[in-house]
Amino acid sequence: MTSQIAFLSIALLFSQNLIGGFAYQGAARKPKASDFSFAETQYFHRYTKEDQHEYTPQGQEDLNAWTEMVTLLVYRRVKDGDGLAATANAVLENYKANKAVVVKTNSVPRTREKPAEHLVVVIFPRPDFLEAAFTRFRLHDGAGSAVVFSHRIYGKKAGDAMSAWLEKNGSTIEGVLMKWDSVPKPLPQG
Repeated sequence: MTSQIAFLSIALLFSQNLIGGFAYQGAARKPKASDFSFAETQYFHRYTKEDQHEYTPQGQEDLNAWTEMVTLLVYRRVKDGDGLAATANAVLENYKANKAVVVKTNSVPRTREKPAEHLVVVIFPRPDFLEAAFTRFRLHDGAGSAVVFSHRIYGKKAGDAMSAWLEKNGSTIEGVLMKWDSVPKPLPQG
């Protein structure tokens, strides 16, 4: 009887330590808070190189296989509307040089309250996917900036699916992007 009590006591002590260990590990695995919300989706920081910061939703951590991404770009040398327009035009030309199909461009004229802004929407055809990129250029915190929302559809024949996605979501994404003012502070340069 004494040996049974000793065995049960050791088993109980071991199970409490084991359960406590699991509880502690579970607390350590508390999910990280998202960096921001865009179009009712939470985004998490994935990559930074100099003034380029990339974010994807939960479950899209693999930067080789994401379907939605928000990229924040800072153009520190751009300080005024002319510089911003020149940057938007240079990016548009770079997109074209990389075989992008231009879907739409638009400029919102400056007002007394707000500097001018620019929008570029393109589709990048690639052998294994199509990528739609919606890019908003604006002055933010005294420098030029761009917010890019990108959506990818994978497969060699993604054209019909991308057309359907753009028909259903394109104007909504554009509206959200052009009104979005909760841009997070970019991470420090580097």
